[in-house]
Amino acid sequence: MLKVGVVGCGFMGKMHSSVYAMLPNAEFVGVYDVSEERGKPVAEKHGVAFFSDFEAFAASVDAIDICLPTYLHAEYTVKAAELKKHVLCEKPMALTTADAEKMVAACKENDVRLMIAHCIRFWPEYALLKKLTVEGQLGALVSLNLTRYGEFPSWSSNDWLSNEELTGGAALDMHIHDTDYALYLLGKPLEVFSAGTYDVKGLSHIFSTFVYSNTVVHLEGGWNLPPGAPFKMAFRAVFENGAAIWDGGPMTVYEKGKDAVVPEFPKMSTAGGGNISDLGGYYHEIKHFVNRVLSGEAFDVSTPESSLDSLTVALEEIRLAKSRR
Repeated sequence: MLKVGVVGCGFMGKMHSSVYAMLPNAEFVGVYDVSEERGKPVAEKHGVAFFSDFEAFAASVDAIDICLPTYLHAEYTVKAAELKKHVLCEKPMALTTADAEKMVAACKENDVRLMIAHCIRFWPEYALLKKLTVEGQLGALVSLNLTRYGEFPSWSSNDWLSNEELTGGAALDMHIHDTDYALYLLGKPLEVFSAGTYDVKGLSHIFSTFVYSNTVVHLEGGWNLPPGAPFKMAFRAVFENGAAIWDGGPMTVYEKGKDAVVPEFPKMSTAGGGNISDLGGYYHEIKHFVNRVLSGEAFDVSTPESSLDSLTVALEEIRLAKSRR
């Protein structure tokens, strides 16, 4: 049994808390938040302790799940590591590669595990697309479109998401999901092209193309749609002998000479609110973290090194987009 606690009780902290309450091999001990008003309701909902003192909170757990704003990821990961606690940290890993490297180093020096919560790698539809690509059922992957957009997430505490210096903007907070997935699927690209659009919050929507030896990936993501516009994540993967499409309906797999197939995925829902109610990706990533920490096995889906690579490429996309402005 792994004793776990969640740091930060915003949207993602609530989501992660709901998952820990479902896992049989995790003992959800408590939550930490600087705001009692924000943290106590989450603690009461799950029947766990609320902490306003980080060291007291850390002393009660084996592993810490960091669901804080991006600019605090490095600080709290290092704090947790120095207290000999395993760490699951929300994406993006950090605002800079230097901070991300400090996180990796601190966890290695203190012999604790570190995983970055890149949930899309674990999302059932994306996991199946990875399987199709690796196993070659439809032949080689020719092209891939990855889309992720919605209205600006105005629900953040103290509106921190509107400050590009604290978030990295839409490209680092939202679009990095697809940057990370592209690298998970195909590795580092040979070439990267990026351009974007801007508003008072900075780079608000980004368009990138990753060029590989035999594959082209186009990525689009941002948060500049008007209030009330729906959130959307989608992909279109074209293979030599078929396609896999997820865009507004169930994922469908098309193979030459065969009928289209609609895979079925188990659904796990919560009343946590926000733009996604399905716990699928969150559940699978957190289950993986808990299982691997308990067993001592290596993380083989999301590793600190691959997360650092994704941050590096996302920051390069931002640099390229801003250089074209």
